[in-house]
Amino acid sequence: MRGETTPAPAPLPINRVAITISIMLATFMQGVDTTITNVALPHMQGSMSASQDQVAWVVTSYIVAAAIMTPLTGWLAGRFGIKYVFLASVAGFTVASMLCGVATSLPQLVLYRLLQGICGAALVPLSQAVLFQINPPERHAKAMAVWGMGVILGPIIGPALGGYLTDYYNWRWVFFINLPAGILSSLGILIFIHANRPAQREPFDFFGFAVLSLAIGALQMLLDRGELKDWFGSTEIWIEATIAGLCFYLFIIHTATAGDRSFLNRELLKDANCIVGNILMFLNAIPLFGTMILFPTMMQALLNYPMLTTGLVTAPRGVATMIAMFLVARLVGRIDTRLIIVTGLVLNAVALWTMTGFSLVMGVGPIITTGLLQGFGLGFVFTPLSTITFSTLPRQILTQGTAIFSLTRNIGSSVGIAIVEMLLVENTQIVHSRLVEHLRPDNPLAQAPHLMAPFSLTIPSGVAALNAEATRQAAMVAYIDDFQLMMMVVIAALPLLLLLRKPRPASGAAVAAE
Repeated sequence: MRGETTPAPAPLPINRVAITISIMLATFMQGVDTTITNVALPHMQGSMSASQDQVAWVVTSYIVAAAIMTPLTGWLAGRFGIKYVFLASVAGFTVASMLCGVATSLPQLVLYRLLQGICGAALVPLSQAVLFQINPPERHAKAMAVWGMGVILGPIIGPALGGYLTDYYNWRWVFFINLPAGILSSLGILIFIHANRPAQREPFDFFGFAVLSLAIGALQMLLDRGELKDWFGSTEIWIEATIAGLCFYLFIIHTATAGDRSFLNRELLKDANCIVGNILMFLNAIPLFGTMILFPTMMQALLNYPMLTTGLVTAPRGVATMIAMFLVARLVGRIDTRLIIVTGLVLNAVALWTMTGFSLVMGVGPIITTGLLQGFGLGFVFTPLSTITFSTLPRQILTQGTAIFSLTRNIGSSVGIAIVEMLLVENTQIVHSRLVEHLRPDNPLAQAPHLMAPFSLTIPSGVAALNAEATRQAAMVAYIDDFQLMMMVVIAALPLLLLLRKPRPASGAAVAAE
């Protein structure tokens, strides 16, 4: 938003605490919801008598709706004020969660998930904007540490929480769990956040929003359904790719020629830290969400861990992230922020390199160790990266900046998940074919005593057991290849830190939340 805001009195410390708790409940609720439903999909499929393709829309509808609405957050906050947009979003998300829990058919569930995505899109960027505005610059690092906990811990905890609720209750509780948090958050926002209105109201750029929405929606559809539809072997994927490419092109041309009437404030494109910070966020979202998706499937499908144990084994990563964020909050301002980010990226790269040594005979030790190391590294990246990205940004466009930052993180996560899942399937097939081409009767190593029961090339059960084992071995190699790719992405992000400018010294008073 470009209009100047009318300042309100700075909130008292007790108010700041209450506001922080309220908005972090909303952020954590939204973060959990991005992953909690994935675990319950098979149960929903059986309950709704739906095919795999049909039940996938429960996830796709939410992702697409949230992606389309995220860029609109800045304009809505500038038009109606942060308080009212935030309150409407939390209340709408809570009501939509309740409706999802009571849905009796798949069309109803998909419709309510669309509503949930529309309302949930604003929660993360607005929570970040509010924390920046109710805290003076010298407290921004601590505020971002709290914000990062909700954003990162929510998706990490989601699968374990979803597995527990689904196993011990039923899939409807993955939605009902949002109700207490949503109600408390709504009351806190209503009571404690001050209502400010912008002094100027911008006209809405319908064309810019329309083409950007179509581009993002088509891209998200392509990424989410690509593996299911065999990528560009499908007409649907070609259509989505064409729409995404054309609409992104039209949006870029429109932004360059529309001047101040553009939907995207061009001041964002003039700020080097904002541009580089968003690129770094995109690249770091790939290993963050890539490993988040790979670990549960690897542990359950290959290592035969139950869902609850999987959640407990992966939980230390979130604990390490939380500890690192609080530590970083004390370091920012004393140490160059860019050095802190470098440390986090290096730790993340080392963790991913260690993951390339995983095997089918390992215990939980390597998983916990690498999770702790990666979690610690992520904590050293996200808090200072959020701080430095907005350190040189004019305050009047801060809300739109946080919305674009959130959108970049979401697209990075979608791209990362699509890439690792595609490579996992393809590399498993390639490695499997190479393994089985030597399993033939004329190979002495494929005979006893080298090949023992239950494996055999002469009886059907032995052949089936041999094929299953070859598939497991191939899948493990494919997982290792994914970890190696994500390590290379993290290393590729390191040179970009040279383009970040050192944040200016903290000064000035806090501005109250709108």
